Amino acid sequence: MAEGGIGVGGNTEVGGDAAPPDAIEGFEDWPAFLRRELPAHRGEPDLAAVLGLPRRPAEPPAVREEGSRRVGNVDVIALSWDVGFGPRTRASLLRPAGRSGTLPGVLGLHCHGGAKWTGAAKLVDDGVPPDDAAPERFPGYGGRAAANDLARRGFAVLVHDTFSWGSRRFPLTRPSPKWAPWLAAREAAWAAAGVRVSAAQRYDAYAQLHEETLAKVAGVLGTTFTGAVVHEDLRALDVLAALPGVDPGRLGAFGFSGGGGRALLLAALDERVRAHVVACMMSTTAALVGTHVDTHSWLLHSPGLARFADLPDLTALRPLLVQYAVDDELFPPAGMRAAHERLQQRHAATGTYRGAEHPGGHAFGVAMQDEAWAFLAEHLAAG
Repeated sequence: MAEGGIGVGGNTEVGGDAAPPDAIEGFEDWPAFLRRELPAHRGEPDLAAVLGLPRRPAEPPAVREEGSRRVGNVDVIALSWDVGFGPRTRASLLRPAGRSGTLPGVLGLHCHGGAKWTGAAKLVDDGVPPDDAAPERFPGYGGRAAANDLARRGFAVLVHDTFSWGSRRFPLTRPSPKWAPWLAAREAAWAAAGVRVSAAQRYDAYAQLHEETLAKVAGVLGTTFTGAVVHEDLRALDVLAALPGVDPGRLGAFGFSGGGGRALLLAALDERVRAHVVACMMSTTAALVGTHVDTHSWLLHSPGLARFADLPDLTALRPLLVQYAVDDELFPPAGMRAAHERLQQRHAATGTYRGAEHPGGHAFGVAMQDEAWAFLAEHLAAG
């Protein structure tokens, strides 16, 4: 994208079909009514409170090393820690092979992808061949293990499973009465089509439905699904900052799609994130409501967040690269264009925002990754 403006605007279709139906058809004036009539916040709203973030201990979690191996020219160290509930978080720390000394640290935040069987594994090649149940490797990342590629360029990269993904996924051994008929219908459709379904595909079909239940439970408990995820990202940042061989004064983050939203919120909540990259995850909220609500998960549509601030206004005034895909089927062109213009205004005094336009649909391909790594190297002085 040219620095002067974003050219996104020609695509009005999704997947070759007409734009998705409006989820609030007949009530299109409801959002404007609420913006006008909801009582104003009393006092200064707090992002952590809006997300329902749990209290964060002063000390990082105790980290256990689970083994290591060399994959090409990258050392991959398996780590785990306890966030206080549920199974242990499993993660990979990647460094240039044989490289000693202190390196800038980057948190790699995996995407949502509608796939929760794996989390960090979407970004990491740990040298272990996938089993038959594993889904496609590195989906949406151009077939590249993004964390490995970044590490070999002189970074210490930490990638963790977050709440409800990978090692932190829910067992889902028995479907609830609400979702059982939906899953039975999906099984029947697969059988009728002669589709051989892996354990990962079957799990992910249920996990997509279960996220609705998780969002409900989170609300009942006084938090949000997004808050649960971002709390674990903040704890992972605590781990990264405390690791030997990582410079706590040169920390960054990157994420694609839902991972991009996580990077945006992480930087907004913790000033230690000096530079961050948000790929294919930016629009004004107003452009999403209606036609693109069901296109996204609870990870983006967190209750109360839009009343606190629009997505562009959540960005930290520190180096930020936002990458837009011209034909992104998950974001309306008008919303991306409006967000870009708002970001230019918001960061005008600091000059900390850079917007980049890329051809194609919703993906974080090799060219986008190369641009992202160069941006992080520029601002974290890696090499």
